[in-house]
Amino acid sequence: MGMKTGAHIVWDWNGTLFHDIDAIIGATNAAFAELGLEPLTLEKYRELYCVPVPRFYERLMGRLPTEAEWQLMDDIFHRYYAEHRVACGLTAGAVELLSGWRSAGRSQSILSMYVHEELVPLVRGFGIEPHFIRVDGRTGPSGGSKAEHMVRHLASLTGVEPGRTVVIGDAADDAVAALHVGARAVLYTGGSHSRVSLEAVGVPVVDTLEEAVAEAERLAA
Repeated sequence: MGMKTGAHIVWDWNGTLFHDIDAIIGATNAAFAELGLEPLTLEKYRELYCVPVPRFYERLMGRLPTEAEWQLMDDIFHRYYAEHRVACGLTAGAVELLSGWRSAGRSQSILSMYVHEELVPLVRGFGIEPHFIRVDGRTGPSGGSKAEHMVRHLASLTGVEPGRTVVIGDAADDAVAALHVGARAVLYTGGSHSRVSLEAVGVPVVDTLEEAVAEAERLAA
């Protein structure tokens, strides 16, 4: 183990470490089909996707879904995703990058908006849990921003300074959450968002996790 450099990475899970975009597109299209909407291609999905999700549906429907439609779509989405998630794996190179960062004596954690009780066994199942000093999923209702969760997450990490912390995620919201706590961010194009929408945020945007970690190293130096 090298000396502690103080640099810390907060990893996002879905669309970042966990390569689940195919399951997500499939689940979205299954939900759309229920309301008679056309299926989306990956490019179209990335171009239009935004949080909160009802606003994304509004872009496609020309109006906000009703409470009943939203409930129906949300249920179908989660049912489809749960079935197809099992075929998804970690993003290429993730395991090597996680163990490399850890063996350099640096720390890392996961903060995800995926339900905590489901996230932990998933991370454990891939055998990567020992690489993280903390794994936090979402507790409470879905649909909010990551910013408040990030405040709690960093507060619970001992000896981690926001100024030496880099959030790596695939969504503009990951960068918003990072800036909210005084951390840096690197955004990865392999998830839900297009490069164009990520570049609008004004933080580094990369196409591989390897580049993301190299960038994190530079930012935390």
